[in-house]
Amino acid sequence: MTDPAPSGGGARLDSALPSQGARFLALAAIVVAGVCGGLIGWKVADLQIAGDSQLIPGLIGLLGAAFAAGGVAVVAVLVLRAMGEWNTIVETGDPAAARKAQLEAKRKS
Repeated sequence: MTDPAPSGGGARLDSALPSQGARFLALAAIVVAGVCGGLIGWKVADLQIAGDSQLIPGLIGLLGAAFAAGGVAVVAVLVLRAMGEWNTIVETGDPAAARKAQLEAKRKS
């Protein structure tokens, strides 16, 4: 795999990926949100349904976990992308550097 040529006279960025620490924190936030959403969904459904059946509260708990984890995942991806763009701006000193690199890559392909 070849590395794209740096655009302009700015410093070259090694990778567009956020740091491992930021990715780990995003994953941890998604997992915590999923657990909390699942527990909240399960307990609310358990309080509403009479009897010993745990199937419906369990399914609602899974639905709550998926919903909460999905919502936090969307926010985490947006934050990581914003961090990457900010790092590009800091490295190059050009606020339009990320956009210029995308346009140049599209022209070459």
